[in-house]
Amino acid sequence: MNAATVPQQIILISGLSGAGKSVALRALEDLGFYCLDNLPAPLLSQAAALLDRDGYPRLALGVDARSAPNLASLPIHMQELREQGRDVRLIFLDAQDETLIRRYSETRRSHPLSQGELTVSESIRQERRMLADIRELGHVIDTSDLSANHLRNWIRDFVSMDRSRLTLIFESFGFKHGLSLDADFVFDARCLPNPFYDPCLRPLTGLDAPVVDFLIRQPQVGPYLTHILGFLEHWLPEFERDQRSYITVAIGCTGGQHRSVYLVEELGRHFARSRQVLVRHRELAVTSEPQGGKRV
Repeated sequence: MNAATVPQQIILISGLSGAGKSVALRALEDLGFYCLDNLPAPLLSQAAALLDRDGYPRLALGVDARSAPNLASLPIHMQELREQGRDVRLIFLDAQDETLIRRYSETRRSHPLSQGELTVSESIRQERRMLADIRELGHVIDTSDLSANHLRNWIRDFVSMDRSRLTLIFESFGFKHGLSLDADFVFDARCLPNPFYDPCLRPLTGLDAPVVDFLIRQPQVGPYLTHILGFLEHWLPEFERDQRSYITVAIGCTGGQHRSVYLVEELGRHFARSRQVLVRHRELAVTSEPQGGKRV
């Protein structure tokens, strides 16, 4: 290990082909990480030691289905790196099948697993099976509705978090655009009164004061929010004892514009008083910082 007191930081980037791994690696490179793509898992420790010795304290390493013969050993090699005192985290990029198929159609690229024998759809299904265990090792980001710029922002937020503390991620989304793929918990807010049906509120979002005022006045909204708060307050200590680094709580409404946005803002504001919090709005494609909280 390097003589510096700060441990070498290693971000592993994995996920589905077409889900944005190249964008993520470029974002990390812009943040000062030394990046290597498609590195076989057995070479992780060797590469980390060599680059640490040469003065590279921050590494971003791409590991995916192209290294299929070595994927099963990835958890072992990640543990080796941690036992060496290195700070190791994994980001898994996912997306809905329809999105991945559309991206391949737009770029006219072939899927890495197709080899001229499988369709894009079949290749995606095979890749999901191959990466299923890897997905459970890290923080999942659903890139289905994210632009490249917003994915870069989310990667920067991920890197900025204090690894020693549990990070709570609150994310709003719209069910009509598909279920959130990166959520540990999903709450459905479609049972609440919908500001969409007020023509004056329709073009606004849950970030706007008129929508907030409308929802505060609805008798169902307060108890709904209170029940979610109570559930999370009760169970979060158990996840901390289990040494979880990230918990993603997704709130969905029909379009992901009004009710879910308001609820996520309120949850973020509440928990930012005592915890490390990120607030995301998938359909608005923005990342916000709850009032009273901070990004570490």
